[in-house]
Order: sequence, then C-alpha cells, then structure tokens
Amino acid sequence: MEPSMWIDVTPDRFNYSLEHFVIPDHYEHDLESILIPNGLIMDRIEKLARMIVEATEGSLVVFCVLKGGHQFFADLISYMKKCVNKQGRNVPLTLEFIKVKSYVNDQSTGDVKISMSDEELAEFKGKDLLIVEDIIDTGNTMVRLLNRLQEIEPSSIRVTSLLLKKTPKSCGYIPEYVGFAIPDAFVVGYALDYNEHFRDLDHICVINENGKEKYAVKSS
Repeated sequence: MEPSMWIDVTPDRFNYSLEHFVIPDHYEHDLESILIPNGLIMDRIEKLARMIVEATEGSLVVFCVLKGGHQFFADLISYMKKCVNKQGRNVPLTLEFIKVKSYVNDQSTGDVKISMSDEELAEFKGKDLLIVEDIIDTGNTMVRLLNRLQEIEPSSIRVTSLLLKKTPKSCGYIPEYVGFAIPDAFVVGYALDYNEHFRDLDHICVINENGKEKYAVKSS
C-alpha cells in the first residue's frame, strides 16, 4: 500500500500545544503534546467509512477488537451507516465484539486466544468480514488473528486500523485501511490507554514521563 493511503504523522508537522485544546484537568500535567486533535480524527474516520462502504457490495460483519478499538468502531459505524456503495445502496451491517490476546511460545510461532468459541466463529463462514482495530504496532497479533479467522473460510477479510505505528519492530503487516501512520512513541487518548487511564481523553496525545510514573502499575 502506498503511503498516500494514510496521513503520515511526523513530529515536525503534528505537535500541537496542550494550551490550544481542551484537556481534562486530571491529565493536564501528564501529557507532552497533542499528536492528533479530535476533529482531525473524526474527519479521517468519515473518509475511511466512505472508502470501506464504496468497496463493499453486500452485507458486512464488522468486528470490534476490544478494548481500545471501541471508540474508533463506534464512530466508524456511525459514518458507515450514512454512506452508500458504488451501487448507490446502504450496506447492511452486523456488529460483533471480540477480545484478542497473543501468546508467544519459545518457538518463532505464537498463539492467539480469541474470546469467541470455535462454534461462534463458525457462524461467519462464507461472510465478508471487517476487523476494526485501534492501532497496529508490530502487527504480529493481527497476523495471527487473521490466520485464525481464515480457518473458518470467510468470503473475505479486510482490516481497518486508526493508527499504524512506524516501528522497526514491525513484521511488515499493513491493513487495507489506515487512518494515520504515527511515530514510534507511546500514545494515549481516544480510547487508547496507559494502564486503563486516558481512555476518556478525546485527542490522541503523547504521554510524558510524569504521566507514565503517575499511572504506572505499582508492584506489591
């Protein structure tokens, strides 16, 4: 996929002062900068929704990967319901929710634990699937999830991720639909968390050292 298919977020072009936006009082000392303001996020999601619907002919089963993907999922679905495909029709949507955990063994392969049973997954055989993820980091977990879903023989599988991290640890996987390619930094907000905090922040921000220390999990 060409880089033009997403918005390339670079520190020199995307480094908004916290003073220019509304930040909850309880986070005002925990953030370094705003990377992507909420308004820009929403505009980009609307564009992704149009792209997805235009490329869809029949019904679509949309999977939300919890927890971080829920806000992106909700806003994406809201826009998709208002869009029409190339035939001028709305796309019927079925909504599903899954949790995914990745376990890496001593070998080079890994395992993915999905919060759906084999019987539940089997219901999606022959259907068109869309996986909605908040961020692709190394890509390893998504690759393993897709390999698992291919076993149920769906008609098609596409993935949309709001964020794609530019990291040397990437396995090279790139989703069909990407909102923003971001620097290799730890980001929070718009449902992305740091130890379950910052999900209630509208913008996508870079956490500072104070925030990391403040919300670090303390060992007992």
